[in-house]
Amino acid sequence: MTVDVFDSRNEKVGALEISDEVFGGQVNTDVIWEAVVHQNAADRRGTAATKTRGQVSGTGKKPWRQKGTGRARVGSARNPLWRTGGTVFGPQPRSYWYRLPKKVVRGGLRAALRQSFRDEVVMVVERLALEEPRTRHAVELLGRLDLGGKTLLVDVNPDLNLSLAVRNLTDVKVSSTNRLSARDVVDANRVVITRGAVERLERVLAL
Repeated sequence: MTVDVFDSRNEKVGALEISDEVFGGQVNTDVIWEAVVHQNAADRRGTAATKTRGQVSGTGKKPWRQKGTGRARVGSARNPLWRTGGTVFGPQPRSYWYRLPKKVVRGGLRAALRQSFRDEVVMVVERLALEEPRTRHAVELLGRLDLGGKTLLVDVNPDLNLSLAVRNLTDVKVSSTNRLSARDVVDANRVVITRGAVERLERVLAL
């Protein structure tokens, strides 16, 4: 499979032969789902918490005697049946992370890239860099490349000036190849990737 390569002025400067085994072929949507759910779970804060009967405030004294009052027996004002009592089996701070095989993670990224190339939302450029870390320069670059909506910029080692320049742009994300995930790819309307990043991913994601 051959893709066109463009420069920062959106002019074609060449072509790049990419592997059909990595960027072409059948798209496994199931493994994309697995990779995205895994990353979403790992990013959950897990800070939800409720107080048990041992944590709520209140006396531990028996409210009234066991028998003879005509009322239901109660051992503590902090019991879960009372409005002021604790919560039974409520959420507690925890980590939602779970282990996912590395092959599944790589397979999810490979499938997401395949889908993006199939949908023709990937643009390969020679390089992504700015001379100054200015947001307006980044906006001008994105305008020349005719990019809009959620945009993902991928490079082997992202340019520092570019990374600083797009921090104020909510719809633009910069990622290195070693931190690229399936969620990043499927969440973007356009994916701009450098020639070097394509070659690096081709080696890493090879079957």
